[in-house]
Amino acid sequence: MTEHNHYQEVLDDLNPQHRALRKMIPDVYRGFAETSNGALTSGALDKKFKELIAVAIGVVAGCDGCIASHAQGAARAGASKEEAAEAIGVSILMHGGPATIYGARAYSAFCEFADKIADDAAGPAH
Repeated sequence: MTEHNHYQEVLDDLNPQHRALRKMIPDVYRGFAETSNGALTSGALDKKFKELIAVAIGVVAGCDGCIASHAQGAARAGASKEEAAEAIGVSILMHGGPATIYGARAYSAFCEFADKIADDAAGPAH
């Protein structure tokens, strides 16, 4: 496992687990998907800021899956590395020392996804 793809691998590892549980409790997953879509849709706050809030909460909760998912969402929504770092900084303020560990993980996850998006946008290397 390379560090560059670690958080994509976190998501990939969780997908079959989610599929198995979703088969058992489809209504719960449907309800969660509706809540997620409702909460993350742009409104007074843009989607990228909502995803950054979710990253910060993932840091405080110590949830690598949450960090990976919402770091990817924030990068896809156009958040910058500076915005991600500042959002993570707020989680450190609110949660202290443990947030410095998961905050570093979250920043690494965000950079992984942001760099992939930038590389994909640049196209194939010549």
